[in-house]
Amino acid sequence: MTGYWPSLVGGMLIGLSVAMLMLLNGRIAGISGIVASLFRPLFRPLDQRLAASAAFIIGLLLGPLLYRAGFGQWPAVHIQVSLPLIAVAGLLVGFGTRLGSGCTSGHGVAGLARLSPRSVVAVVTFLGTAVLTVLIMRGLGT
Repeated sequence: MTGYWPSLVGGMLIGLSVAMLMLLNGRIAGISGIVASLFRPLFRPLDQRLAASAAFIIGLLLGPLLYRAGFGQWPAVHIQVSLPLIAVAGLLVGFGTRLGSGCTSGHGVAGLARLSPRSVVAVVTFLGTAVLTVLIMRGLGT
């Protein structure tokens, strides 16, 4: 696959998975919320909701393996920043998702599809912050 096809197919699969989770399970596919639900409380009996969350995360983790099996190579990933910067960015994203009651998948994919005003505000904030961060990082030469 070359050009925009991988992005298009990936986006369609994300949209399909979000729609299926909503239609079949009545749940919104917010990854940060699903991951948080797996750890709250840590030790509890396995119910259907917890099993669905675990299956969703396992499916996410198996995605690259399925890509490798289907295309004979790993997905191309190019990371040009240091590991400490990635760790700091990850912590900021985690804090932001808890502060904003959701992440890009929950607000950006599921929330915008439901025309949620809260999600529109969240996505505008995500995008604006991302643009500002890129401008600052490029200005600093990183």
